[in-house]
Amino acid sequence: MAKLHYEGYTDRAPTKLVKEKFGDANVYAQNAKSILTKATGFIAAYDFTLNPYRGCQYGCSYCYAAAFSPNTQMRQDWGKWVIFKENAAEILEKELNKWYKKNPHQPPRIYMSSVTDPYQPLESKHQLTRKLLEVMLDVRDNGYPTPTLVIQTRSPIITRDIDYLQRFQRLRINMSIPSGSESVRRDFEPRSPSIKARINAINKIKLSIDNFKGFLPKISITVTPLLPTLPNEEAAFIDKLAIADRVVIQDFHPSHKGSLMASTREEAEEIKRKYAWWYENEQLSYMGFREKLVSRLTGVEIKEGKDGFGYE
Repeated sequence: MAKLHYEGYTDRAPTKLVKEKFGDANVYAQNAKSILTKATGFIAAYDFTLNPYRGCQYGCSYCYAAAFSPNTQMRQDWGKWVIFKENAAEILEKELNKWYKKNPHQPPRIYMSSVTDPYQPLESKHQLTRKLLEVMLDVRDNGYPTPTLVIQTRSPIITRDIDYLQRFQRLRINMSIPSGSESVRRDFEPRSPSIKARINAINKIKLSIDNFKGFLPKISITVTPLLPTLPNEEAAFIDKLAIADRVVIQDFHPSHKGSLMASTREEAEEIKRKYAWWYENEQLSYMGFREKLVSRLTGVEIKEGKDGFGYE
């Protein structure tokens, strides 16, 4: 397959033009050859990962997914471009049909998403993720069981789809909230939704689903990577996490400078210097936070790293 050259990120004649601007992001449209990718490594417990988009408008400083950008320029400009897979729903329907023909009684385990946020701002316009949920629910019309689904997001936009979410019998929602301090969030992920908006989104999901009309999803809050929370805000933050049935914590990915391996970006490493009071004794800080989670959240499952990202 010929290498694509994206308008704004190439010295050659571009083969992919900017379809639109959404905020300050260049948006490109592309047809996908496949949409379900075999899950490996950190999320090997699943059959597939599902990424409706490539790139992510939230552009978090620490995001390892920047390593998988189409080229070095786009890697450096992480957060300022998105590729949406126009034919995602059609391809998913074909791939699910293929799965169920081989495994009619075994629903696939799907993790959405591993290298993008399925509810980034662009989703409010293009509704790719909503269309994918619809395709997954439609398999029941053919007598097949609905996929087991985990949705990883940091976006309150997910509440738009409560009508679909409550129809999944096996669904876990992982809401990413790496810090309990807004000042820390603004330093590490300034383009992302506020902590309050994310907590409110989880509350809305839990309060909006009637057990007689639908299934209440499992709820995880993923404090990953674990960022500092200011000491005077820590207790209140931990208490808010009680809304989940699971809290997951995890260190930063190790850094691999100049490598395309999934790793913490240098941008985040620079921001970490501002929080020397936490990072000079990072392991001690991590263990201290973990101990507080365990002692304050007695009814919540506390998991670490890979172990926390399974459906069960």
